[in-house]
Amino acid sequence: MRFLSFLVLFLCSVMLSSKAVYAMKIERVVSPLGIEAWLVRESNVPLIAMRFAFKGGSAQDEPGKQGTAYLLSGMLDEGAGDLKSSAFQEKIEELTVRISFNASRDHFSGNFQTLTERKKEGFALLKLALTSPRFDTDAVDRIKSQIVSSLKFEANNPQNVANKAWFKSAYKQHPYARPKKGTEESLLTINRDNLVKAHGKIFAREHLKVAVVGDITAQELGQLLDEVFGQLPEKSGIADIKEANSVEGPLIETIEMGVPQSVVQFGHQGLKRSDDDFIPAYILNYILGGGGFASRLMEEVREKRGLAYSVYSYLYPLEDGAVILGGVATKNSSVNEAIELIKQEFNRLANEGPSEEEFQKAKDYLTGSYALRFDTSSKIASQLLWIQVEGLGLEYVDKRNEMIKSVTLDQIKKVAKRVLNGDKLRFMIVGQPSSG
Repeated sequence: MRFLSFLVLFLCSVMLSSKAVYAMKIERVVSPLGIEAWLVRESNVPLIAMRFAFKGGSAQDEPGKQGTAYLLSGMLDEGAGDLKSSAFQEKIEELTVRISFNASRDHFSGNFQTLTERKKEGFALLKLALTSPRFDTDAVDRIKSQIVSSLKFEANNPQNVANKAWFKSAYKQHPYARPKKGTEESLLTINRDNLVKAHGKIFAREHLKVAVVGDITAQELGQLLDEVFGQLPEKSGIADIKEANSVEGPLIETIEMGVPQSVVQFGHQGLKRSDDDFIPAYILNYILGGGGFASRLMEEVREKRGLAYSVYSYLYPLEDGAVILGGVATKNSSVNEAIELIKQEFNRLANEGPSEEEFQKAKDYLTGSYALRFDTSSKIASQLLWIQVEGLGLEYVDKRNEMIKSVTLDQIKKVAKRVLNGDKLRFMIVGQPSSG
């Protein structure tokens, strides 16, 4: 019977009518206590999907306590209230709900799904996790052990090593330089008191954003918002994070690792999501390295020269230090050539801009594929959550494609000159690069 319930939950999470996708109505719901959520009601599917986020992630970890927020994200379903870890997990299975949490650098987010018929009990369980986590010593030790095991695995993964080293090198003493999962040494210093303190600092209504999709009315949602989040304090205790210094090179650093292929992460200063040039820069990045086989980096590095299976770039608009990042993996003997090609493409696009054909194809793809982000209830909830987090406004879903279509080629060329500079890229190489 439980298997059947989980199957129903899974099927409901991947089904949504085309009518809901293309004629989506977003309601702004405000609870009696003033907690706001965005709701898309879908009564044809017996599922409720909720996504929520608090401001404050791993950047709020105290010095020497790196990994606190990440550990906290793994502890919230490990027992709450009177339910110890095993009992809590059994309750999740019994109610056929999904509860998970994640800590990024800037935010702490949660994911919740329940069948409509179980919503009262499901939301009550979520409330317990949010407001009354136990942080039992045996559970803390077990989750810490799991994180340490993953850190040991990642220490032998060149991609993970390159990513961590790039952030440490680029951001130096800034909180963004800290590894999100922490280190074996820092995890040993984190105890229950640290988790309680982090929980009290981050979990507050002040910066809470909520998105809900499914079979629930606005009135029901308003009541549930107060039941689930109403006991949290109004104000958070998060600290203000200083703006990071400009993340620029030129710099090429190498970490020796005995692997047949070197992994390279590269990047430099980017644009915040609130920047007026972000949408043009988003189109520009698709042309540069975000468009798969349609991108210039893929064309030059893979298609023309066969130096790599994949090469890519993306915008990473952190709140206090946005960057444009990318990566490539290539034979040790081809690393220098690949790096030079990447620098050249950054500079060529900055100096010349894209062609009219590249520009139109990018806009066509980005507008045409947008609906795919809204073809399941879970995807819709995720999109609506991050639109809120980024402060883009309730009307953004309807305006987004027109914003892309309105960008001109001249705008793209100006933004390319502003954003791209191959001579200021920072490269972190993990492997055994050679010139031969």
